[in-house]
Amino acid sequence: MTTVVKKKTPIVVPESMRRRAGIKPGDRLEFRVSGGIINIIPQSPSADDDYTRAQRRQINAEIAEAQKGPYYGPFESAAAASKFLQGEIRKRKAVRIKPTKR
Repeated sequence: MTTVVKKKTPIVVPESMRRRAGIKPGDRLEFRVSGGIINIIPQSPSADDDYTRAQRRQINAEIAEAQKGPYYGPFESAAAASKFLQGEIRKRKAVRIKPTKR
């Protein structure tokens, strides 16, 4: 598709081209020029745009807590990891409190 560039009129990307490129109203676009070619790159919204400051603080606190661990491994092989997990399952089953009968 071709168009004529006029002196005072902005360049318009035709709707059919925007649709094919997945560009929707409200999207942010980055323009890059290289060797006379203009590239229009849709910018993905950052996670900070999706959450309020309070929600972002809560998420960051939970991530920090998760990063404290506990961590297990690294394991020498998948078999070693599997053996470890089976042992953990056995331990946790043994700790369960059985309900009392009335």
